[in-house]
Amino acid sequence: MDDTHIRLAHGNGGSYMRELIETLFASHLANPLLNVQADAAALPAMDGVVMITTDGFIVQPLEFPGGTIGSLAVHGTVNDLAVSGAVPHYLTLNVFIEEGFEIAKLERIIASLAEAAREAKVVIVAGDTKVVPRGEGGGLYLATTGVGIRPRHLQLGLNHIQPGDTILVSGPVGDHGIAVLLAREQFGLRGDLLSDAASVLLLTQALASLDGLRFMRDPTRGGLATVMHEICRATGLEVRLDQVAIPVREQVAAVCEMLGYDPMFLACEGRVVAVVEAAQATEALTRLQMLPQGRDAAIIGSVHAGRAHVVLKTELGGERILQELEDDPLPRIC
Repeated sequence: MDDTHIRLAHGNGGSYMRELIETLFASHLANPLLNVQADAAALPAMDGVVMITTDGFIVQPLEFPGGTIGSLAVHGTVNDLAVSGAVPHYLTLNVFIEEGFEIAKLERIIASLAEAAREAKVVIVAGDTKVVPRGEGGGLYLATTGVGIRPRHLQLGLNHIQPGDTILVSGPVGDHGIAVLLAREQFGLRGDLLSDAASVLLLTQALASLDGLRFMRDPTRGGLATVMHEICRATGLEVRLDQVAIPVREQVAAVCEMLGYDPMFLACEGRVVAVVEAAQATEALTRLQMLPQGRDAAIIGSVHAGRAHVVLKTELGGERILQELEDDPLPRIC
C-alpha cells in the first residue's frame, strides 16, 4: 500500500504514528495547551462551576452537506455544554481510523474539525489515535470530551420545569437528519438541503439571563419529540405541542411524507429546545429571533399538570399522543 492511505503502522506508536500526529493532527490543531509529547494537559484555573461532557460520533457519510464528522464532533460536544448553561473552553479528541482510510480525506475532516473549534472558541488540549484492522471499523469514528464553565448562579434542569411553562425551539427541525439521508443517495433522492450543525452558544447565552429559564436541550438523536418525552418522564407532567407552530422546512416535510418519517423524531445538530416561564416566553422568542441562527424560532407548546404524555394538536385541529421512539429511523446520523 502506498502512503496515501492509513496503515496499521500508523497506530503502533512508531515513526508512522509520530509522523501522522505531527504532520496532520498537530498542524491543524496546534495551540499552546496541546503538547503532543505529554500524556496529560494542564488546564488553567477557572472561575465557576466546571462542566464536563463526553460524546461519540459515527455518522455516515463522513462528509455531508453542511459539515463533516469532524465539525459535527465539535458542534455536538460544545452544544451539550452550552445547553447546560456553560461556556465551552476545551475539548479532547480520540480518533479511531480503519486501515486503508484515505489520508487526504482524513486531513479534510480534521481541517473541518479545527475550523469548527476555532469558530466555537474552543481548543483541543489532548487526544489519542488508534488504527483498527480493515473491516473492523466504519472508516472513521471520533470520541470527544468537552470542558466548560457555568456561572455559579445559573441553575437549569428538568427538575425546574413547572406546569404552565412554555416550550420554544430555535429553528426548523429535522434538517440534519434529512441532509445526511440525502447525502447517502438512498431511495434515489438527492437535494441541496444543508445540515443545521453549528454551535448554539449564542442562542443559549441569549436566554441565560432570563430569570424564568428552566431548561435547555439540543434535540439530537430522537429529535424534538424525544426531548418532550424526556420532560414527561422526569416531571410527570403533560407536554402539549402545536403541530402548526413547529417549524419544518418544505424539503424536510416533503422527504418525510415520501418515506414515512416524522420530522419531530429526526436529529438536529444546531437547534435549542428551551422551557421558560410563560410570562417570559415572548421575551425569550424575541431574543432568539434577533440572532441569525434563531430567526425562525417559535413557541411550539406548553407544559401542564396531567398524565405524562406528549400530546400533539394536529394541523386539522384534532389531537394525538406522540409515542416514544422505539426503532431508530436513521442509524448513524450523528
